[in-house]
Amino acid sequence: MSIRVLLADDQQLVRTGVRVLLESQPGIEVVAEASDGQQAVELARQLRPDVCLLDIRMPVMDGVEATRLLAGPGVVDPFAVVVITTFDLDEHVHDALRAGARGFLLKDAGPVLLGQAVHAAAAGDALIAPSVTARLLQTFAAGRHDGAARPPAEPLTPREDDVLLAVARGRTNTEIGDELFISLSTVKTHIASLMAKLGVRNRVEIALWAYESGRLRDGR
Repeated sequence: MSIRVLLADDQQLVRTGVRVLLESQPGIEVVAEASDGQQAVELARQLRPDVCLLDIRMPVMDGVEATRLLAGPGVVDPFAVVVITTFDLDEHVHDALRAGARGFLLKDAGPVLLGQAVHAAAAGDALIAPSVTARLLQTFAAGRHDGAARPPAEPLTPREDDVLLAVARGRTNTEIGDELFISLSTVKTHIASLMAKLGVRNRVEIALWAYESGRLRDGR
């Protein structure tokens, strides 16, 4: 079955271009378009798309607030949200990730990356273009919230700490397994344990916790 996508951007030309790119990829169907955040929230709740692609800067309700309503901590059945922005260091991206977005894309992303982003979000993966996302997290999370993260419910094991730092650096599961010489299933087990101990819901929030707790400083 196709992955059903809701696309929200206040510029019709952008929506049309992104829609064409998305639907050129196999297994993706754009089921609705919205021109502002409020409309996006209403359509998402009505249609229950698999993935919501939201522009950050929209009228009526911006992408950050729309993300919070669709994927925030209080949402029982959160949507898979990926935010779209013009600048990879847009300060609002950090707020959107904190609000529950699973990742972000630049508006000039090509069809292959767009397709990868949608498939990854639908599968529950979080970091899209991990090297860029890691840089953004380092820029906006570390300096502003150093040491402010809630302590884990249980102490992390040394291996969990290794996986934590790898996630924060934007590594994929496969890359983590190769670096630590462990299987893919073991990586997934450690990530699930990290989410439980840190009280987070996805790997974006794992990465944010690593920066906000001061576990990863200055790229180390």
